[in-house]
Amino acid sequence: MSQRQVLQVFEQYQRARTQFVQTVAELATRPQNIETLQNAGVMALLRPLLLDVVPNIQQTAALALGRLANYNDDLAEAVVKGDILPQLVYSLAEQNRFYKKAAAFVLRAVGKHSPQLAQAIVDCGALDTLVICLEDFDPGVKEAASWALGYIARHNSELSQSVVDAGAIPLLVLCIQEPEIALRRIAASALSDVSKHSPELAQTVVDAGAIAHLAQMILNPDAKLKRQVLSALSQIAKHSVDLAEMVVEAEIFPVVLTCLKDSDEYVKKNAATLIREIARHTPELSQLIVNAGGVAAIIDCIGSCKGNVRLPGIMMLGYVAAHSENLAMAVIISKGVPQLAICLSEEPEDHIKAAAAWSLGQIGRHTPEHARAVAVAGVLPVLLSLYMATESSEDLQVKAKKALKNILQKCTHLSALEPLLHDAPPNILKHIVGQFSKVLPHDSKARRLFVTSGGLKKVQEIKSEAGSLLQEYINTINNCYPEEIVRYYSPGYSEALLERVENYHPVL
Repeated sequence: MSQRQVLQVFEQYQRARTQFVQTVAELATRPQNIETLQNAGVMALLRPLLLDVVPNIQQTAALALGRLANYNDDLAEAVVKGDILPQLVYSLAEQNRFYKKAAAFVLRAVGKHSPQLAQAIVDCGALDTLVICLEDFDPGVKEAASWALGYIARHNSELSQSVVDAGAIPLLVLCIQEPEIALRRIAASALSDVSKHSPELAQTVVDAGAIAHLAQMILNPDAKLKRQVLSALSQIAKHSVDLAEMVVEAEIFPVVLTCLKDSDEYVKKNAATLIREIARHTPELSQLIVNAGGVAAIIDCIGSCKGNVRLPGIMMLGYVAAHSENLAMAVIISKGVPQLAICLSEEPEDHIKAAAAWSLGQIGRHTPEHARAVAVAGVLPVLLSLYMATESSEDLQVKAKKALKNILQKCTHLSALEPLLHDAPPNILKHIVGQFSKVLPHDSKARRLFVTSGGLKKVQEIKSEAGSLLQEYINTINNCYPEEIVRYYSPGYSEALLERVENYHPVL
């Protein structure tokens, strides 16, 4: 056999290996092929190819493994059980940039499924190598490493702490300053994933100087980058007053308000979430948002979108209103109540209705003036029907009931309360009757109106236990009127009169 024929055998073998990994990588892009590949034992066949002498075969084998592991946790588990991770980590440090990207992709694909799988990646020593990749000259390698680190950190605070301990944070902060948009997006996302778990982890991100760089990117034209930047800032701000103040001090107002008008729904939602997380901490931070025009901007935002995008804005109004009478009045003056009333009526999802109910309750619970502003928007009958509807979720029923009680206990706008007299169950009715018993003794005009509108008649029809709070309220109302008027409107009075007519013998 000539030398050429001998070499030809090797060339054929190499071509076959190349064709095999390329085809498997291609097949792995389609979900319908995954099970067949798995049953054919693809993992065991790809594993030795990770250490192939031909770099291209190594890279394609890693890419195929990543695609398979990305598909479901069974396949990701198979990567761990097949002892493939140590090989990847070893090669990650040694090989060229194409292989590093593919290897980091496998680690990300395995780590994303569960804390256990992410822990397996930590246990095989991958973090140190991934952190070294964050210093690679190739932006694609940095991006792949950032992505893998973010996917590991997002599961829980222990894994997030492992990423911090490996020294990733200062390098991720450098990555958000790179010119490549894709790298900045992923690095900002990874910082968000680390920050979300605890104040201590958020503090490590702050200490690395992340806030100033993130704040500068709020006005970047790239929507996907803005989403991640706003998310990272809100994950930092949510934990404590100090962290929220640090975010505010980076001069995010009023620029962040422009994001509420963004064409990208997620940018809107994340901007509203950031503002909500700042507003909920203290009256001072809420006041700062009001002064910057934040409440009016959130109300416009709620009006311009639907569904879950509205949710953080709805809640933000509730948090602002909860702090004080003045802040609740700021929400009313900015016409927040009609907008929340629309959400309460038209949103199909119970959890969004529940948030709107909660916020309206926070606005209306302060003074009669606040309660009136909510009542005249026609909110009370809607809250009552949501509370009584059997198809409402338990959370919605609880929030609607609480909001109703909050508003009713302050509401002296009787014409808004009167329709509820006819529909409310006893536990709500006592609050409504209670309000009438407070107002009627001091308001002659209201007393007259209460008779002509049928309110007094309705009160006489209410069945209450002797000595109960409800009975006390009814007695207080009845004491506002002459006895014969009360008797006249009591049930059975007309029959008693007719009986007297029948039994009356005229004096002839």
